[in-house]
Amino acid sequence: MTAAGQFDAIVVGSGISGGWAAKELTERGLKVLMIERGRRVEHGRDYTTEMVPPWELAYRGLGDPLDANVGARRDAGGVDEWNQHFFVDERQHPYQTPDGRPFNWRRGYQLGGRSLVWGRQCYRWSDTDFEANARDGHGVDWPIRYADLAPWYDHVEAFAGISGSSERLPQLPDGPFQPPMPLNHVEAAFKAKIEASFPGRKVIPGRVANLTQDLNGRQRCRYRDTCSRGCSLGAYFSTQSSTLPAARKTGNLTLLTGHRVVGLDFEPATRRVTGVRVVDASGRAGATYTSRIVFLCASTLNSVQILLQSKSERFPNGLANSSGVLGQFLMDHAQGSLVAVVPGYQDRSYYGFKPNGFYIPRFRNFSEMSPGLLRGYGVQGNAFRVNWYQRLAIAGVGAPLKAKLRTLGAWVITLSPFAECLPNASNRVTLDEKRLDLQGQPQLLIDFTWGDNERALLADAVTEGQRMVSAFGGQILSKRAEPVVAGGSGHEMGGARVGRDPSSSVLNGLNQAHDAPNLFVTDGASMTSSACQNPSLTYMALTARACDAAVSMLKESKI
Repeated sequence: MTAAGQFDAIVVGSGISGGWAAKELTERGLKVLMIERGRRVEHGRDYTTEMVPPWELAYRGLGDPLDANVGARRDAGGVDEWNQHFFVDERQHPYQTPDGRPFNWRRGYQLGGRSLVWGRQCYRWSDTDFEANARDGHGVDWPIRYADLAPWYDHVEAFAGISGSSERLPQLPDGPFQPPMPLNHVEAAFKAKIEASFPGRKVIPGRVANLTQDLNGRQRCRYRDTCSRGCSLGAYFSTQSSTLPAARKTGNLTLLTGHRVVGLDFEPATRRVTGVRVVDASGRAGATYTSRIVFLCASTLNSVQILLQSKSERFPNGLANSSGVLGQFLMDHAQGSLVAVVPGYQDRSYYGFKPNGFYIPRFRNFSEMSPGLLRGYGVQGNAFRVNWYQRLAIAGVGAPLKAKLRTLGAWVITLSPFAECLPNASNRVTLDEKRLDLQGQPQLLIDFTWGDNERALLADAVTEGQRMVSAFGGQILSKRAEPVVAGGSGHEMGGARVGRDPSSSVLNGLNQAHDAPNLFVTDGASMTSSACQNPSLTYMALTARACDAAVSMLKESKI
């Protein structure tokens, strides 16, 4: 490989964590190279399906029913004909799972990564979450507490623009929110009924990275609910709308797309990462870039893969792996569902398509204890009237069918519980050296199984969901208490966890590798437990905090 230029910092990956690392480091004066393995996507210009109506798509937005690969991506959730170009084709990027233990690994290989298609739900953790491992003995203790991260939650929320309501809930701390997206009539009625009937439970507007007020040149949400096609308004937080423009504004950013990081070079004498090795799309042409610090933000499993591939005489089982836990303790949120029809409210509707619903913060083993269960779950939901799009399958033809479709249907309420996943060493990723991908790199073998506690939590969540919906007068249409296929929530975490003890963790409390002080990992790979809240906001705060610490260490010549 050829040698390339020297930078103050290299950021690997351009998604939510990588975008934040680039912003924070460049704004502190560092010359930064950000490396993205996928194609360049420019804000606005490259949102090619943003305004395309369904009748201009080959399959009217539903996708090719005969394409098994597209179907698999669609079944994983969140993928449709408008946004499928923002998700990888698994035939081009294969991975392995053991027989009978599937895992849906959704990836977005382009500038911005999955920040273009994420669900945007943003919830802080509390000390209930950071203390959980120490309290019940599963996993290792987090080396930080809520007080360490609170100012960084403030920092990222104010810049990203999170809309939500202040509730003063100890298990779900508030932030500097923009005004919340109001609950519609049925959601508000559901809130009133549940809070009156179930003391200790709250139904609040979702806390979402969609603007309700203009911010830093970005425009407020127009309630189209087409976020994952890309939003030229910048109404939702993404790398393209927010952190990348900020980094570019400094003049300190160099952007390299279409190149994949395949390994990090390590110098045992200095205990430093000395080079970042990349290859182009063909897997042949390569180069090595050097910098004083490296931020690995390639997304959970890709970051772990890079570390596992970075073998040396000092680290034969992967870089920064003196503990032997690299690749272990993979987690995801166990997700279920419940759908019910709500009688009445036929004189009520709403304008636009709000890209948000309501949230029921954790109550299990917080305000309502259950000795047979560990930890808890949160519930996301919404209420809507069935319109023509949800009624595509009804029978009919001609004028009678049109008349049916022009009439709004019944109100439906959905609940989607997300249960916390316990850290388990047997849930892990390794390299499959016998199976290479199209660039000649080992494929990942993802071995994950839901545990008894995850299943029990989800069963409890669905049971409680039935109780709440029934109290509201809803009639259950469907329910799922069995977790969706692992990876289905898109919240994979772990593999290079933080911890206090170098013998049982990869990173310290600043997301800095115990074995390589100039290496930081701040994406989902660093997580030590999963809580039940969506994790991306915590990735942002961890990244901003680590960047601040890294720059201070550089100035003091400590790394």
